[in-house]
Amino acid sequence: MSFRAREMYKKVVQRVGGDGKLPAELMKSVKDMLPDRKVVMGRAQRGIFAGRHIRFGNKVSEDGGNKSRRSWKPNVQEKRLFSYIHDRHIRVKVTTHALRCIDKAGGIDEYLLKTPYNKMDTEMGIVWKAKIEKMYSELAEMEVGFFPPEEEAKIEQGFDEARAAKRDFRREARRALAKQRHLEAGTEVTNTKEEVSDAAAKV
Repeated sequence: MSFRAREMYKKVVQRVGGDGKLPAELMKSVKDMLPDRKVVMGRAQRGIFAGRHIRFGNKVSEDGGNKSRRSWKPNVQEKRLFSYIHDRHIRVKVTTHALRCIDKAGGIDEYLLKTPYNKMDTEMGIVWKAKIEKMYSELAEMEVGFFPPEEEAKIEQGFDEARAAKRDFRREARRALAKQRHLEAGTEVTNTKEEVSDAAAKV
């Protein structure tokens, strides 16, 4: 394992939760499949680039064919991608190629699960992949209970009643607040009328 792979492994273990909290076979697969090559760009560590890096070449002039070195940077965008396993949006920098790969896979979770570790060139992608695999392994160990249709109908009815009560409470609170504001505005108007009448009487 190269120095960079060892450093990436340490960061993954530190961010995900330590050796003791993760399955041994999962961490063994992470250690075996870490990329063993150097990433070209430093900023690629902070996003999902799907193998896109800086490319180098020559700029050739039209007149004399003179060559000068130049580089092509990948098209990087900052996007909010929804993760179903985390039930929230993830703000991440991705290339347009990575966005097409994510859409083709069916979402950020599916893309991270389907992509092997050795093709994840960044620490961020490896960390998110390890987190998602850990959550899926925990979900697989959970016991799931099923209710008969009658019980499900009662539970759904209870949720509907709770939502209706919440709506009614909000409506009453808005009405009370509007009434209080109206009363306060009315008292201010009467106070100004009394001040005007007192000033006229003094004159």
